[in-house]
Parts: sequence; structure tokens; C-alpha cells
Amino acid sequence: MAEYKLELKKREIVGKKTNLLRKEGLIPSVVYGGKEPILGSSEYVATEKILEKAGYHSPIDLTIDGKKKMAIVKDVHIDPVSRRIVNIEFQSIKANEVVEATTPITIVNFEASEAAKTFHFALNQTMEEIDVKAKPADLPSELAIDATEMKEIEDKITIADIKLPEGVEFADKEIDMEQVIATLFDPAAEAEKREAEEKAAAEEAETAETETTEESTDSEEATEEKPADN
Repeated sequence: MAEYKLELKKREIVGKKTNLLRKEGLIPSVVYGGKEPILGSSEYVATEKILEKAGYHSPIDLTIDGKKKMAIVKDVHIDPVSRRIVNIEFQSIKANEVVEATTPITIVNFEASEAAKTFHFALNQTMEEIDVKAKPADLPSELAIDATEMKEIEDKITIADIKLPEGVEFADKEIDMEQVIATLFDPAAEAEKREAEEKAAAEEAETAETETTEESTDSEEATEEKPADN
């Protein structure tokens, strides 16, 4: 049994008419994985709360007109203007079936590291999630990496630092274990660099303006000195 539950109602409305459902505070959805896709809809606020918690990695128990199906979120379509959910795609799964899921990567305890406490470095995380595979009950809600030991500016966190729970594997068998997840940087040094660049740009602009003014003055003087035509 999944931790999260959501009730769907079967729908007959399709195409542009689904806007009527949205106006009523419902989200159209499709459940794939059976013989035929199941068209459904669910209450907006309740669905949004479940998606925030389950994401693309946790199983959800769907109740569709009284019938239960376990599923994970396959895709969520967002309106680019309103940023509201307009459609959801679910993928039905079985409890004993290995499935793939996109799982968040969380870096913990960085504030306790010497890099943060002593050198006041900051962390730049460039990889936020990764695809794993496992049975639904074994799918982790997140993959946490302990950053306590970070110290030198050259230190970095890579995929090799991820400790997978039992029963969980990376979805990509040929994954590059040295792919960087996060690196350190010095905010003070970055600020000094930006300040120096801004100062250099200002001086360059001032020099260009001065040269333009001098050229304009020289041109005006040359025009005044030119003898008039008889």
C-alpha cells in the first residue's frame, strides 16, 4: 500500500472541452499501463498537495470509481502563463514490479563542514535529481548525501558519493559515477571579482566617452578653422 492516496473520477470529456473541468476546479488526467488508458479527473487542491509530496518518485494509490490502482506520476503539464496544472499523466505499476522513478538529490550537513564554518565557502548544486529503479516499496523519497567532510575549494560531490538504499539501482547502467553534483565556491572572492570587472567596465566606458568627446572637439575646431569659400 502506498503512502499517498488520490481519488479520480472517470471522465468522458476530452479535447478542448476539458477546459470546462478546469473551470470547475478539476484537473484532467490519464492513467497509462493497462490495456487501455483511463481518463480521469481530480480535485485541484487535493491533487496539488499530493503531487508536492509524492513528486515523480513515490507511489500513489489511485481510487478510480471505486477501483484501486497503484501508480507513479509520469508527467505534469503546467500552463506557462498561469503556472497552474492543466493535465497529469500517471503510470500504473505493480507492487512486485521494478519501476523507474526520478528521485531528488538532497545535500545535508553542509553547514557543519569546515568548508562552511571555517572558510565560509558556499555550495553550488548543479544536479538536483537522478533516475533510479526499484520495487515501489523500495523507492526512496530522496537520496541524501552527507557533506560534513567538505573542506578544500577543490572538493566536489559526484554521483559516486550517493549511497543507494538496499534494493535500489541507478536506472542508467552506464552512468558516469564521476559526474559532478555539487562544487564549492568562495562568495567573497566572487564578489571581489564582480567588483573588479564592474570597475574595469566603468573605466573603459569613461575612457571611450573621453575619447569620443576629444574627437568631437577636434572636429569642431577643424571646422571653425576652415577658411570660408569665396
